[in-house]
Amino acid sequence: MPWHREWALLLLSGASGAADAFVFLCVGQVFAGVMTGNLVLLGASAAGAGEDGVALKVAVALGAYFCGVAAGALLTGRRGPRVRVLLGAEVVLLGAAAALWGLELVTSYGDRLGLLALVAVAMGVQGRVRVTPTNYFTGTLTSLAGRVALRELRGGDGWVLGRLAAVVAGAALAALAERWWSPGAALGAVVMAAGALVLETAPYRGGRPGPGKGKPRPDRGNPAGAV
Repeated sequence: MPWHREWALLLLSGASGAADAFVFLCVGQVFAGVMTGNLVLLGASAAGAGEDGVALKVAVALGAYFCGVAAGALLTGRRGPRVRVLLGAEVVLLGAAAALWGLELVTSYGDRLGLLALVAVAMGVQGRVRVTPTNYFTGTLTSLAGRVALRELRGGDGWVLGRLAAVVAGAALAALAERWWSPGAALGAVVMAAGALVLETAPYRGGRPGPGKGKPRPDRGNPAGAV
């Protein structure tokens, strides 16, 4: 994969961490992109654990993420990934969420649910950008740990570690912003997603196949092969 696309994946991973941290801290006890975590929260809430209203927030996140993935599928159709279109839509959604939060227009519980929906739709769209995952990483970590144990590390595993680190860095950035300048807590995700869009838009002169034309990487739905 061209280097600028690898950097784009790093930025998208950071955007994912920032978006989830922002939603968790500012909406409360729910994620925008980590649907496995949301399902766990839903089960805990059904058993009476956690804050009141968590089940509704989880339901909104799940529904909005589903809609984002579906919209991404419709945008790409059968021609394969239209990366610029998807990233453009994600940036618009994250930008709208950041503007609403930064201008202090989110004042009620219903407003927070709407904010959550915007970010979750954006994360769903991001999930369709490339087959390499940038908003869920259990399979990525599982595969990397297996290769480490078997001493079968690949040349691209440095980028894999980079994506994992980017999630942590993005979440830390959002948390620091929320602590020191709350109106800017959602800006990190927007900036990183916009940076990925710039990199994906940059022309590449090489012999690699374009998006959707090469052999799919076994990242999606297969933890044992995720990279």
